[in-house]
Amino acid sequence: MTTIRAWAAAGVKEPFKPFEYELGALGSDEIDIDVDYCGLCHSDLSMWTNEWGRTTYPFVGGHEVVGRIRALGANVVGMTVGQKVGLGWLAKSNLNSHQSLSGDHNLSPGNEATIIGRHGGFADIVRCQWVWAIPLPDDLDFDKAGPLFCGGITVFNPLVQFDVKPTDKVGVIGIGGLGHLALQFLNKWGCEVTAFTSSPDKEKEAREFGAHKTLNSRDPGAWKQAKGRFGFLLATVAVTLDWPRLMRTLAPRGRLHFVGAVAEPVPVQIPAIMAGQSQISASPVGSPAVTAQMLEFCSRHDIAPKTEQFKMSDINAAMEHLEAGKARYRIVLKNDFD
Repeated sequence: MTTIRAWAAAGVKEPFKPFEYELGALGSDEIDIDVDYCGLCHSDLSMWTNEWGRTTYPFVGGHEVVGRIRALGANVVGMTVGQKVGLGWLAKSNLNSHQSLSGDHNLSPGNEATIIGRHGGFADIVRCQWVWAIPLPDDLDFDKAGPLFCGGITVFNPLVQFDVKPTDKVGVIGIGGLGHLALQFLNKWGCEVTAFTSSPDKEKEAREFGAHKTLNSRDPGAWKQAKGRFGFLLATVAVTLDWPRLMRTLAPRGRLHFVGAVAEPVPVQIPAIMAGQSQISASPVGSPAVTAQMLEFCSRHDIAPKTEQFKMSDINAAMEHLEAGKARYRIVLKNDFD
């Protein structure tokens, strides 16, 4: 038995308090990770408030983990104790499913999320199936890498899945935790990148992240100039926007792609998208292989999230900071149990 020290909320929006629990014997295909850092994601906030109706309490969040392998199951090969790894939204897959055998582990039926039905990385140790513990390149900043395992792969995955080309003109909607990473990826991917923002004070920073142009969404003239311009629009926000107007900025065969979990229905007028053969799609986090590809891309191009660091013992202050919309742009908790 392994005793885990963690921070847990006893109910909806209850403060996080010290909590201990026991893990049973390590499975043959599992590993235990000593947590060094854990990102704090908006999905942790949604789970804490039970926004999705899927939370069980006590709730131990945390699904942007970086740390070192503590223990290996009997059947785990190619990994070593002490190796630096990261763990994201998913912690277990059915490796015999057609999707996993095809390389799409992230789409496999019955996947287990790191913080749904199990305890996550607001702790000193977290357990997962070995396939979801992704080795970290040595030259990535260890204290900043955690958000790559959720926010990073969420915006990188569509570039691979939908064959975004270096010659494409791409728009990024929302310059926040996801969007600031998307700008960096797309710039190094070779695309012409436009940042959509309603905050003029973010325009300078958007260009620093990699945007070649910005579009002020409050300026009617900017919308007219953007009509028919983009081959790919990446919506990173989780709020309702004027989707028909955004669709009109698509070039023929253009795609509006969602990685933000917009709760309201998105209106679609079939005749309006038929003429330009426009497309609408969405995607979750990526597979282990694409996540490893993303990390290698970050290493090659010196890409990292912009982070604010809190001690894990200050998790309640960090959650308040996130809930108030003050994070610039991702929060990372440092394990201070010892």
